[in-house]
Amino acid sequence: MDIKIEKLDHKDIEKFTELVFLFEDVFEMKDFKIPARAHLQQLLDKDDFFVFVALLDNKVVGGLTSYIMQQYYSTSPLVYIFDLAVKREVQWKGIGKMLIVGNNEYCKSIGAEAVMVEADEVDDYAVKFYRSTGAVGQKVIHFDYLMNDK
Repeated sequence: MDIKIEKLDHKDIEKFTELVFLFEDVFEMKDFKIPARAHLQQLLDKDDFFVFVALLDNKVVGGLTSYIMQQYYSTSPLVYIFDLAVKREVQWKGIGKMLIVGNNEYCKSIGAEAVMVEADEVDDYAVKFYRSTGAVGQKVIHFDYLMNDK
């Protein structure tokens, strides 16, 4: 299997859209409505947001999205991986690890201090996956302030 890892740029709206629909499928999102193309384009145009995709025969089969967060304790930014998914039919073939490597190499090149990612403690697959890529788990509780009734 010849997988290519690619960091998207502002011209890659079609690949980004493919990835968003892949997230919808893998995460089993019910009643999902993709935001307007203009919104997705705005994200791709930002300097503090980036996307890596895994391509097989020029089709998106996986990807991750990350946000750069500037610190006030340090001049080195932190990076937060927001989503990572691989199509079910090609999972367990090293694609997720390839995406992490691509992401982390880029983060080193921009001088990031650390890359962070969350996984639900009960999601054994995700916890094992991130540990297998060299991530060190932290015991924290994630809190949300919901701003609407959804």
